[in-house]
Amino acid sequence: MSSQFFPRAIYPEVKKHLSAKQITVITGMRRVGKTTLIKQLLSEITSTNKVYLDLQQINNRELFASKNFDDVLMHLKQAGLRATEKMYVALDEIQLYPEISGVMKYLYDTYDIKFIVTGSSSYYLKNLFSESLAGRKRIFELFPLNFGEYLTFRQVAWLQNNIDFAKMKFSAHEYERLRAYYAEYIEFGGFPEVTLMNGIDDKKSMLNDIISSYVNIDIKSLADFRDSGSIYNLIKMLAARVGTRLDNSKLSRLTGLSRITVANYVSLFEKTYLISLVQVHTHNVDREIVKAKKIYFADNGLVNILAEVGSGTKFENSIFNQLRQRGDVRYYALKNGQEIDFVLDRRIALETKETPTIDDETTLLALSKMAGIKEFRIIGRHAAPKYRNYIWGGDIK
Repeated sequence: MSSQFFPRAIYPEVKKHLSAKQITVITGMRRVGKTTLIKQLLSEITSTNKVYLDLQQINNRELFASKNFDDVLMHLKQAGLRATEKMYVALDEIQLYPEISGVMKYLYDTYDIKFIVTGSSSYYLKNLFSESLAGRKRIFELFPLNFGEYLTFRQVAWLQNNIDFAKMKFSAHEYERLRAYYAEYIEFGGFPEVTLMNGIDDKKSMLNDIISSYVNIDIKSLADFRDSGSIYNLIKMLAARVGTRLDNSKLSRLTGLSRITVANYVSLFEKTYLISLVQVHTHNVDREIVKAKKIYFADNGLVNILAEVGSGTKFENSIFNQLRQRGDVRYYALKNGQEIDFVLDRRIALETKETPTIDDETTLLALSKMAGIKEFRIIGRHAAPKYRNYIWGGDIK
């Protein structure tokens, strides 16, 4: 695997924030590249008055353990910082030491210090962390690679198609050039380490390691859940239900867990970035399913090692992850079972079909009118350029 740094889509914006007084917070699931990003940011700071501390190491957490916060500054000086000039402190995995937020608030308010931190739990960072650091931070979310980033990591040149779906143009040349990469992206997802591996067995082994670490480290460090076997079984059941509406009662019957326990697990999975729950787009409440949410996984590679799902489901899950970084994603459903897969920013209806047909286009037009949405597009995995409202999935980068 390469040690070369490949810039992520959010990198310019995060780098720009280094000049702000606010704490720079990078959050996302484990192994999405937070540590690589924070180390790169630190390396580009010209000052030598900087330090990187991994809070997975107990001795680093002990630096912040004193109830006298001025003692913490003394410990940072011993780590090589000079209090006579601006200090830069990079802290990795801060959710492992929740008490640190009070320390950071005091140091932030008292000294000329810039914190750059990472964490794997949106619940901690957006809620508990927010209470003590309101107005003192900006949060950047990092996800597995989108398809454009994937191509960058594979060192494949690519051109940004128009980000406006209404103006996207299908290129047969680009489709032929990139479709094999897109197929691999749909199969193995976008975790950086997995992307940089060549062998299929190596990719699968890494994906198994990622989900194992998630269950045995992230979940156990954030909640008092002792039965890792039940957690893993529930995760597998959720993976098998990608693209369907969440039914906690049914999951409760299948797992033997109480409905409340299932709901708590699902909430934690969402807050630690493993899954996303997508709300319905409401237009006519009498005809729509209002409460049910659809479930998607953070990465296709994880879905593939956790459950046997069809290629159409994999494609739909991949498109969700490609869309989620572009705006607010919802879905539309009627009580008769008809659905629109995705509604982006409440203004454009998007239906995923591996091989689109004219009937798909006609159905989507009718459903879009019912939903009160004027724009619609069919997103295909395979080429179907003859349809006016067609987009190739690989063009969503």
